[in-house]
Amino acid sequence: MSPLLALGLLVAGLCPTVHCLPGGVLDGENVTQEDQHRRTPADNLRLTSSNTDFAFSLYKQLASETPKKNVIFSPLSVSIALALLSLGARGTTLKEILEGLKFNLTETTEAEIHQGFQHLLRTLSHPSNQLQLSVGNAVFVEGQLKLLHKFRDNAKSLYASDAFPTDFQDSVAAEKLINDYVKSKTQGKIEDLVKDLDMHTAMVLVNYIFLKAKWKTPFDPEDTFQSRFYVRKKKSVKVPMMSLEDLTAPYLRDEVLSCTVLELQYASNDSALFILPDEGKMEAVEAMLFPETLRRWRDSLQMRWIDELYLPKFSISSKYNLEDVLPQLGIREVFTNQADLAGVTGARNLVVSQVVHSTVLDVAEEGTEAAAATGSKITFLSGKMGPLTTVRFNRPFLLFIISKDTQSIIFGGKVANPNQA
Repeated sequence: MSPLLALGLLVAGLCPTVHCLPGGVLDGENVTQEDQHRRTPADNLRLTSSNTDFAFSLYKQLASETPKKNVIFSPLSVSIALALLSLGARGTTLKEILEGLKFNLTETTEAEIHQGFQHLLRTLSHPSNQLQLSVGNAVFVEGQLKLLHKFRDNAKSLYASDAFPTDFQDSVAAEKLINDYVKSKTQGKIEDLVKDLDMHTAMVLVNYIFLKAKWKTPFDPEDTFQSRFYVRKKKSVKVPMMSLEDLTAPYLRDEVLSCTVLELQYASNDSALFILPDEGKMEAVEAMLFPETLRRWRDSLQMRWIDELYLPKFSISSKYNLEDVLPQLGIREVFTNQADLAGVTGARNLVVSQVVHSTVLDVAEEGTEAAAATGSKITFLSGKMGPLTTVRFNRPFLLFIISKDTQSIIFGGKVANPNQA
């Protein structure tokens, strides 16, 4: 049996509730002005377009498996981990991974792809970014396994990935080592990423993204009240509903796709894009999730006075085993005995057995997770005249968290039921 390689793709979530803290594992001081400008706009556009295409393709697969449930994931985390893995791939295995990540290999070379991710990681970890954003990779390697110097050096220089010797024969100790690392890097958000490691495991790759952000215009917890969220047309659940009045925000009413698009900014000017399909239109909107759709939405947004905004407060999480999902996107061989990962050790004796992806997403008022008011709300009748613009997220909606500096989707998903943990 070939030694097993487990990809632990970790994300711990978005918490738009607290002040920014020092961020990532990459050395932001290495991002010189020369490095920032070395890549052309066309290079960055290709990387962003490929990452967005992959994000929506993966979303559609995840949503199709559980159409009535929440979907939350970090496409960027999955992309980074697979790109890191591809450093050790050869032949068809390499081609499938990169094309599965939606890169056109006739337009973009393998070297350009890795340089793009290196630039992306450095940009995300730049200290000028006001988010608390930690992005990193780690390789846990069986103590007897000798990594090729080229793989180790490229993993370090391109993906800032450290290597940790691990005794997988003692699976309990190995799981504790990896899970303790993950827990510390995500401030306790995710405690048990890996379980039941096989004694044949040779290496575990971990990617994590941890993000906290403050809303640019925070919600007042005094205005949070219990309200109905319609999971289906005739079925509702009670949720704590946050509210804002008299907000100016980028807004679009898309009559073609029958949905409303609203962008809420964080203090860092990174943003969350919320898409609210009309009743019964969710599947139609999901089917049209393509890079060009996102570009059209963002290009068409216009500042709009929002009289009333209602958005549920929620905390949802997910855990996916992607070894059954990624083959649907064309990444197949790496999970079979035909896998060619000779670039890792020099021998063609590794196969990926497991791809674990875990996400936690918290959306709440600024700094009030533990003390939100949830009593009934009594209001005075509005004294406003004329038609009001009210945006009410009281039925399933989509959201995508987008980095201002890289235009990458860091988190994405669907809130089908805010009470569904």
